[in-house]
Amino acid sequence: MQAVLKVVDERGADRILCLGDVVGYGASPNECLNLIRERSHMVLLGNHDSAASGGGEAARFNPNAKAAALWTARVLTPQNRDFLRGLSLSRPIAPYLYVHASPRGPARLGVHLRPVRRRAAVPVLHRATRASSVTRTSRRSSSGSSSGCVSLPPTQLRFDPVHRYIVNVGSVGQPRDRDPRACFVVLNEPDGKIEFVRVPYDIEAAQEKIRAVNLPPVLAARLTTGE
Repeated sequence: MQAVLKVVDERGADRILCLGDVVGYGASPNECLNLIRERSHMVLLGNHDSAASGGGEAARFNPNAKAAALWTARVLTPQNRDFLRGLSLSRPIAPYLYVHASPRGPARLGVHLRPVRRRAAVPVLHRATRASSVTRTSRRSSSGSSSGCVSLPPTQLRFDPVHRYIVNVGSVGQPRDRDPRACFVVLNEPDGKIEFVRVPYDIEAAQEKIRAVNLPPVLAARLTTGE
């Protein structure tokens, strides 16, 4: 997060919008939350945030994610726990809708978005004037051009006013697209343009912190491959 914030500052962004899951897998939950509380203009609730602050999501996690959530719950400061409990699931800031999981149902935290046909995608997008920005989604299957879903390279995209979009903005902590660098998106609101930015960081230092607090080893190992 420190590496990403440095690049954000270099880019001259005037606002930082966080779409959730500040905590959950890493070994510095309070440090990350302190930075987010200081720097972000908007923070949404993620499923791991909820699990670590008293929600029931951990019961549905795999064993590694559950162990991390329970450890995080134990080490969070009361102030950070209360902060997470006060977060909302979504936030409309016209002409955009920001959610952690699915714009169809933000309460369905941790949802997997499957490719859908154009007609089926309409209910998902009806709440957004131009685009919905989401994070914490995983693609389970690929699609051809006939599905209405298009995978774009992580570079730039300008929103066409005649279309609506769902944008997965990537992840600072676990991008899971086989690129281990941190990922975030710069949104140029007047132009309706987004740019995906990748940031290298000290992966070994993050891994060592995870091992030092005895979190599941896979949580450290996956950082090397971005999976």
